[in-house]
Amino acid sequence: MKNTDNPILVEYLRLFEDLLSAGVYSLEQDKKEALLLPVLNQLHQLHQLQNDEYRNIVKQHSADAKRIEELPYLAVRLFKHLNLKSINEKEVFKTLQSSGTTSQTPATIYLDKQTSARQSKVLVKILQQTIGKQRLPMLIIDSPDILKKPEFSARAAGIQGLAFFGRDHTYALDQNMQPNWPVIEAFCEKYAQQPILIFGFTFMVWLYFLKTLQQSDKRISLPKGVLIHSGGWKKLIDQQVDNDTFKQSLFATTGISRCFNFYGMAEQVGSIFVECEKGHLHAPVFADVLIRDPFTLKQCNIGEQGLVQVLSALPSSYPGHSLLTEDLGVLKGVDNCSCGAKGKYFAINGRLPKTEVRGCSDTHGAQL
Repeated sequence: MKNTDNPILVEYLRLFEDLLSAGVYSLEQDKKEALLLPVLNQLHQLHQLQNDEYRNIVKQHSADAKRIEELPYLAVRLFKHLNLKSINEKEVFKTLQSSGTTSQTPATIYLDKQTSARQSKVLVKILQQTIGKQRLPMLIIDSPDILKKPEFSARAAGIQGLAFFGRDHTYALDQNMQPNWPVIEAFCEKYAQQPILIFGFTFMVWLYFLKTLQQSDKRISLPKGVLIHSGGWKKLIDQQVDNDTFKQSLFATTGISRCFNFYGMAEQVGSIFVECEKGHLHAPVFADVLIRDPFTLKQCNIGEQGLVQVLSALPSSYPGHSLLTEDLGVLKGVDNCSCGAKGKYFAINGRLPKTEVRGCSDTHGAQL
């Protein structure tokens, strides 16, 4: 279907352009919702029109929402069991599979070219707020073999997405997930006095890089580096490693003081929530977060722990714009983070008990 054939899609694309022109973290929450809610309502209508499963699931809430918290949501695990796509087979440009252990069924996400391009564009706008616009020499804490596998995994998608921000991409691990010290040391020698970017999934950065440096009593010097990492903390919490311990170990072994975690998922690639310098995850203008009581599903107040609902303005090829996750989190505040960013900021506290592990970091750790 051409974009111009569907008036809902045309209106969605027009409204989305308004989001693109807004500052990523500069709008106060009420002004942000005034831009974001119409986009989410258009996606709600679009997916009802083009996706039978979605229409059946939300038929009791088919009308536009007047407030963001009134938008219906899908349980994120439905993407493991249903073919939730709002495009025909000919329009499928890329199929993305979520991370999972060998015993888990991965979620399958169907992307058309427009959604994929939108994801890339928004990811760039969000991360440029932290990394800047200059492409930096990039050390990737992973093995290049992950990109050679036939399935397009969330882990490979994460590396490819972040690779846009770097140049001279250098993989720190070999095919056995062991540090490739000659390669790492050559990279450090070449770029020791320059800004560089390091990316990896949290547990892999800890296990294969920082812990190995500690155990071998090695030190490298990259004082102008910035580390971006994601993928879940469950395996690190099991080892009693929190965010502060992680950052302290990074500084002690590499000299890197700039370290930022981000929260995201395969079902909402692109609209990620990045940690600020004060240690809080922030909702960008393209996305939002709600915390719901796990028993009543009513919206929690600031400071109350509950299930995390994530909303994204990006996916038009599948109904992933409003998802209830199995992650536990807490809203820390709105419009008043001391870092200066507006909108909501929050923390992730872990997973709902007895649910499957998720995230490239945690699922990899569960397979060890």
